[in-house]
Amino acid sequence: MNSKNKIGKKIKAFREFRQVSREDLALKANLDPKQLEYIEEKGTVPSLGHLIKITRALGVRIGTFLDDLDHVGPVVVRAGEEKSTLSFSTKDKKTREHLNFYSLAPDKTGRHMEPFMVEIEPANESDYKLSSHEGEEFIYVLEGAIEINYGKNIYRLNKGDSIYLDSIVAHNVHAAGEKAAKIMAVIYYPV
Repeated sequence: MNSKNKIGKKIKAFREFRQVSREDLALKANLDPKQLEYIEEKGTVPSLGHLIKITRALGVRIGTFLDDLDHVGPVVVRAGEEKSTLSFSTKDKKTREHLNFYSLAPDKTGRHMEPFMVEIEPANESDYKLSSHEGEEFIYVLEGAIEINYGKNIYRLNKGDSIYLDSIVAHNVHAAGEKAAKIMAVIYYPV
């Protein structure tokens, strides 16, 4: 089973275990029921914002749908051994936003933070779709440069720069210019 189908199947299994209808979950997560159907049945990968809304509506952490194994003690991820969790793309083909997420703690049980290494491919358009979700984010630029649309402001961060932001404010992270970027992102959201 590829990672796309795995996410949707896990969401569906968990939803059914909790005896929540697809329509009720879509309503609680503020999603169109068709979107949720595509995620569960056709392997459509939700955006990170939508995945967070689904996990929040179900009262679980995002790792519930991304993890394969759980370890109670510390988890060490050696350089080059990051697990490719999945790629997030918007469904709007005009912007071509694309983010490849690599989990830095996929096997840690009971965690409250989600650390990722993220490769950000450049986009052609400057009309970025903003999203918001509960919680906080810490971003550190490892390579290249990024821009963050945050509310009405735009922040440019270069290699070595970092930002800590409240995720409830509508935002978008994208590569600055025509070159790819790589960031470390730690996402926290209350369950």
